[in-house]
Amino acid sequence: MALAAADPIEVLLKFAFLGVLYLFLLWVARSALRDLRRPAPYAERIGDLSADGVGQHASPARLVVEGGGGLRAGQSFVVGSGIVIGRAAASEIQIDDTFASGHHARVFDHDGAVYIEDLGSTNGTYVNGRRVAAQESLQANDRIRIGDTEFTYEP
Repeated sequence: MALAAADPIEVLLKFAFLGVLYLFLLWVARSALRDLRRPAPYAERIGDLSADGVGQHASPARLVVEGGGGLRAGQSFVVGSGIVIGRAAASEIQIDDTFASGHHARVFDHDGAVYIEDLGSTNGTYVNGRRVAAQESLQANDRIRIGDTEFTYEP
């Protein structure tokens, strides 16, 4: 019994399948490495809030809920010396949003100005439609979006 020669299309499909499989494995490895390079968790990274001047002032500014996150529209949260927004129970503003991280962002007072900072979230924090890359100062009526949850900043 003689072996039949392999069909060129069959061989090509086998190599294409192996190529897709290897690309998938590379994508998984890249994602795992990116997660390992993320900054330390929120509590370890910021340490003592008063050491860097944060938390020395209690701001009367507020974040007013516009919608989403399982929060009631119109509900407001006082910034005080700082608040963390995220899905974790330890967050001062706990939101029910699958696009939010456990500790997603923090809003804090520093020398009389209020800032927002993304805490290394996957989906990002947005102010007026722009992704927050570093600590950014908030201005009156800025719109903050975390996943599907929106807030308005009121000084």
